[in-house]
Amino acid sequence: MTRPPSAAQRRVIDAADPVTGLLRGTEAQLAALVRHGLAFRHPRPPHDHFLTPAGHRIREAVPAAAAEPVEPSPADGVFAARVGDPRESASGSGPERVRQVHSAWQGLLELRRMTNPDGATDRPCGWERTHLVRAAALALEAAGHRPAGQDADGYRVRETPQPEAVAVYAPDHETLSACAATLEGVGWQAGEYTEPRTRVRYLLASPRRV
Repeated sequence: MTRPPSAAQRRVIDAADPVTGLLRGTEAQLAALVRHGLAFRHPRPPHDHFLTPAGHRIREAVPAAAAEPVEPSPADGVFAARVGDPRESASGSGPERVRQVHSAWQGLLELRRMTNPDGATDRPCGWERTHLVRAAALALEAAGHRPAGQDADGYRVRETPQPEAVAVYAPDHETLSACAATLEGVGWQAGEYTEPRTRVRYLLASPRRV
């Protein structure tokens, strides 16, 4: 892009979903962002628009005086991958949630295609390596796995002290194995381990590089 976005375009960029880059705006606003290389239109229905890497860079270039960013929350109407928080309610798990998750996953695949040097979509991209918990949770939810919540048991994705690795817990061994198969199928490495003190089984998963 040869010049900075207009104020109206910047508002659309700033309002993009912080996880997936999903955009909302008028057709004219979205078309202008596409022309300037800041957004792309997904080829599959419902043909949502997402930020390109250049658009993400503009969005993340927050002025120093700006307020601290707020972690996205479903309560705010912003899409957030469900990591298996026991405080989360299972409400909002119907068709609309399925559509949102599907759209987010398709957007992430497109981001892989655009940012991996060889255009591969079967291997995680840079964004996933810097948002490990949310990336792994999105992969699991998009594959139909149920996250843990207030009134349901399911997977839980947690940070670990290890670089580029998350821990995934599940209510039983069958579910844990299924989560491992899902992550391995979308470009993650997953190994099963036992916590020494609690004897709880869990997955240690990290994005595959090759």
